[in-house]
Parts: sequence; C-alpha cells; structure tokens
Amino acid sequence: MEATQVEAKIEAAAMSIGLSGDEDQYLTFMLGGEEYGVDILRIQEIKGWDRITHIPNTPPYILGVINLRGAIVPVVDLRQRFGMDTSEYGPTTVVIVLKVQGEDRERIMGVVVDAVSDVYDIPETELKPAPDSAKDTIMESVSALATVEEKLVILLDVDHLLNTSELSAMDGLTG
Repeated sequence: MEATQVEAKIEAAAMSIGLSGDEDQYLTFMLGGEEYGVDILRIQEIKGWDRITHIPNTPPYILGVINLRGAIVPVVDLRQRFGMDTSEYGPTTVVIVLKVQGEDRERIMGVVVDAVSDVYDIPETELKPAPDSAKDTIMESVSALATVEEKLVILLDVDHLLNTSELSAMDGLTG
C-alpha cells in the first residue's frame, strides 16, 4: 500500500473518532527537562534503551547503529545533538524510531530521549512559529511552538534535524 493511501486511511480514522482535519497528533518526549514533540505519523516504533553498536569516526552525537528486524538504523543522542549536558540512560530512556524524508529518499533513524511523555492533538491554529532570532541547532530544527495544558511544547522538524551531511555519510553503512 502506498504512503498516500495509508495517510488517507489514518486521516479517515482520525475524523471518525472526532479529530478534524485541522488537528495533528504529536508524540511528546522529555529531553533535559523540556517537552519536545514530533508528528506521530513519523513514528515507526518506540524501543526501550538497549545496546548499540558504535561506528568509528562518526560525530559524538551519533551513538552508532541498531539492527531493527534486519534493517541497520543509525541512532542519534538528541542531548548531544543539541549540545546539552549528558545524562545517564535510565529505565525511562527510549529510542524513538522515526521515518525521515531526505532530499532523495526516506530513511529510518532512531533518536535517544529521556522519556516518552504523551500524545497531543494540536490544532494548526495553536501552532506558533519559532523565534527568528535564534539560529542554533535546536531552533533551526523547530517547526513550531504550542501551548498544551499550560505548558510549552517544542515541535521538531525531524527532516531538518536528521538530514545533516554527517548523517548522510552513514548511508553507506546503513544501505
């Protein structure tokens, strides 16, 4: 089944349970005490923290790769990617496996986060643009900001965040 057919079925299912076409669902997760979110349609799966095979000569934020049912998946530590202090991986640490659209193809990548938080339905009217003044790694990858239940959620653009030249160099290893 083509991706557009799957998306159409998901949208039809969402409308049947009361979500309008103007709302998107976001999986949120914790990272350094802040709540971040990604489009739920980009999530392939969520895995508990497990051993990762290190690949030499890669940037420090690329932890290595995992074998996910025969597919070799690069794994990025978002704390290191954003220049945050490192933290011990604990029982709530997870790898969120995402579908990332590159310039030439879709790839599967994992990101390590402190904990999964929630799933929110956020209407498009509630999305606010990221500030233009900040041009660091985090803000360049922010697609929007939203206030949900009295807290600010930072919504990430995974295609921008995970499509750097360093990650593209991993293509030779992951196929």
